[in-house]
Amino acid sequence: MEIPLLILAVIAAFIYTLVASIRNSSRIKSLEREVVSLKRLMAAGVAAPVAAQAETADSAQKADFDAEEESAASEEDAAFQAEHPSEAEVAAAMAEAEDLASKEEERVLAREAASTPATKESFESLLGARWAVWAGGLALALGGIFLVKYSIEAGLLSPAVRLSLAAIFGLVLGLAGEAIRRKAVPSIATTYANAMIPGVLTAAGALTLFGVVYAAYGIYDYIGSGTAFILLGLVAFATIGLSLLHGQALAGLGLLGSMLTPALISSETPNIWALFVFLTISWLATAAAARRQGWTVVPSLANAGLGLWVLGYIAFSETISAEPPTLSLLVMLAGTLFLWPGRHFDTPPAEESEASTTPERRAIRAMRLLLRPSLAISLTVSMAVILPAIGFLFTDGSIDTHPALIVSALIATLAALGAARHNAVWPAIIAALGAQAAVSLMSRQGIDFIGLINDTAVTLPPVGTGYTAAIAMALGLGAILLLCGFSFLKRKGADDPDFAQLWAGIAALFPVWLGTASFVEYGNLGRDWLHATYGLGLGLVLIAGAEWLHRQNNEVYRKPLNILVLGSFAAFALCLHTLTEGLATTVLLSVIGFGYVLATRHRNWDILPWVMAVASVAVLGRIAWEPTIVGPQNLGPTPVFNALLPGYGIPALLAIVSAWMLRDWPNFRAKNFLQAIASVMGLLAIAILIRHAMNGGTLNDSVPTLGEQSIYTLLTIGFSGVLMTLDLKSPSPVFRYGSMIAGVIAVINVLTMHFFTLNPYFTGENTGRIPFLNLLLIGYLLPALAYGGLAWYARGKRPAAYVSLLAVAGAALGFAWATLSVRRFWQGENIADWKGFLQGETYSYSVVWLLIGVLLLVLGSRFNARSLRLASAAFVLISVAKAFLIDMSNLEGVLRALSFIGLGAVLIGIGLFYQKILTRKPQA
Repeated sequence: MEIPLLILAVIAAFIYTLVASIRNSSRIKSLEREVVSLKRLMAAGVAAPVAAQAETADSAQKADFDAEEESAASEEDAAFQAEHPSEAEVAAAMAEAEDLASKEEERVLAREAASTPATKESFESLLGARWAVWAGGLALALGGIFLVKYSIEAGLLSPAVRLSLAAIFGLVLGLAGEAIRRKAVPSIATTYANAMIPGVLTAAGALTLFGVVYAAYGIYDYIGSGTAFILLGLVAFATIGLSLLHGQALAGLGLLGSMLTPALISSETPNIWALFVFLTISWLATAAAARRQGWTVVPSLANAGLGLWVLGYIAFSETISAEPPTLSLLVMLAGTLFLWPGRHFDTPPAEESEASTTPERRAIRAMRLLLRPSLAISLTVSMAVILPAIGFLFTDGSIDTHPALIVSALIATLAALGAARHNAVWPAIIAALGAQAAVSLMSRQGIDFIGLINDTAVTLPPVGTGYTAAIAMALGLGAILLLCGFSFLKRKGADDPDFAQLWAGIAALFPVWLGTASFVEYGNLGRDWLHATYGLGLGLVLIAGAEWLHRQNNEVYRKPLNILVLGSFAAFALCLHTLTEGLATTVLLSVIGFGYVLATRHRNWDILPWVMAVASVAVLGRIAWEPTIVGPQNLGPTPVFNALLPGYGIPALLAIVSAWMLRDWPNFRAKNFLQAIASVMGLLAIAILIRHAMNGGTLNDSVPTLGEQSIYTLLTIGFSGVLMTLDLKSPSPVFRYGSMIAGVIAVINVLTMHFFTLNPYFTGENTGRIPFLNLLLIGYLLPALAYGGLAWYARGKRPAAYVSLLAVAGAALGFAWATLSVRRFWQGENIADWKGFLQGETYSYSVVWLLIGVLLLVLGSRFNARSLRLASAAFVLISVAKAFLIDMSNLEGVLRALSFIGLGAVLIGIGLFYQKILTRKPQA
């Protein structure tokens, strides 16, 4: 017995010490606050205005006396009155001093709050002022439960008496909380708002009453399900009402009770209307309390709770009555729009100067766009609507309303919420994404429908065959998103540029996306007039909207205007694809883009050139999808004059004309991009016609011959020269760098294709019967001459390294032509490697290589081309190496002697030539 008593004594001493320390700490903090307040009043100078007034009067009287010693008696009286103010004047000065002191105190407090970081709450405060309160409330609730449990186990009281005492205990806790609240110190209520003793007592009482009602219904069966439902609802609503006095935590408890009430009350024949009416009223009560108190957490939980109830009903019900949950969600959206937060957070963002529009600032603004003040409410209400809407499409049970109607109503209302407020960013985004997801998912689900008229089931066809409803939903949602976008731009767009851009994007792109999905999933892929009309009308409306924004003459609308114009092109492209195919679609796509280029004569919108660029990219995409434009079976074998000529040529021609028309366009990026894509499309058109003609009138993925590849190389070299000429006449980075890129690509083709992959020495390809006009001419000599001409043309216009690269490539091709021509002279039309080498052929290589070296040396001296002289040296070195490594072993007799005699003579001549050059011209 001594040890328990000792423990109790220690516990009592600890509690007494803890309580005493808490009291002393509170008293000390109170005294410190009073001292700080007095110091601030003294620093602000309460009596300063009175003293200043008296000093001003004295100085004025003395100055007047010195300046005017012989003034009148009336002036002396006035000075005397000024020196001795009346009681009324002193009182007024005191009042003014108090006002100034109070304002100064507010400014001091504001500065301290802004400058000093929030101090971390002490362990003593956490332990004694917060944890003790919550632990005490939990202990009270558990105490009531344990008392009831003990009375049950001991059989002391009847169930009715136990429940009555528990109910009285809960009411007493609530009354005690109200009594303490009325006597609570305001400073304590402010400091410990989330750990107020009155709120904790009221919460414990509410939990006790919840338990009493549920025990009376679920354990003892004293009351029926209807009575229990009403009593639990009353307790929940009373708790929500008391939260206006005790804080947001108690409101959360009341909301939790109201959301759990239907789950606690089981019934074999549940009334779905009564269920969702009760949940809707609970949500409205929570929203009303949140509006009065400015809460955001509890209404967010209410949104999530209602959405989860609808999802649970859809998932676990075999027969779904869609109207009750749908109406509940619509009421939630309407309540969010008009009740809470309603207009509370509907404020445009602060404007920023143009100097602050850096990439970092733009990223911050985009983040702020998503993290507006009502983030929790906007996100929860959006997900609580869109997830059940998608859930209606995946339900396994029967449903009495077509899901298309339900989904359309929910998404349309969510979009309206997004367009009605500045801060409703997430409703706007999720409504648009949800609409597209619903249209895409609807075709993949077969849902059964039932009619509930006179309890007679009527089986309707699955959604997969109900194309009319699906198309109506897709096109209707597209029209609603367009209407919401224009509504926001008209009413609030000028005040919120970031959100205006978002809504412009939704209005321009998502209706087109929805129409495209509807056409692909449910439309007539041959010719669909319904979707064509939709696309045409949508494009015209977007153009009209862009013109309306243009006439507003507001810089804020510049980016939304460009987005609408781009969306109009997408809509016209949708219309085009619904009515045409193949060649007509490819050509008309470029024609539509060219129409926007013509519009630059009347409007200087930034996006117009980019539309043509997008159209050209779309044409290239169609070409990549089907290179023959009209299909391999429909492509004729006639060279040049076939479907490839208009399919590739007209878009390329329109792109080139567009680049020429916009050569003076102020936006350099758009102009350069158009020039680049026009160049690529022109080169591609010529190359594809060559491919078709050289490949027997067909287009396939077969490896080209050397002759065909040579034409491509010549074409690339010519293309580089054309771009260089254009750059000289109209300087452009596209032409400047594009010409060099084309030259490098041609060099890569030479290194990979001409020398190795397609070389007739390795492939065994026949070179032709005519001695000079054969495959080697077009494969090597013509590209060599083209490289030489391009290198000569590029001198002084392009970097020296690039010019040297071209010259060396030409020299290498010339070397290959001469070498392979020697082999053809000795071996005939077929120069394959398996034939070996003849002695005369081996000697001829040395002679030809030396002649090439001499020729390059002469040309290098004539044009002062150091690269050609270096190439000459390379050929001479090759000849010397061949003579000593190959000719010495393979040649015999007179051929060996002649080889070395000729080599020596040529080397001496080259040395003499170099000596004259180096002595005539100064060293570099």
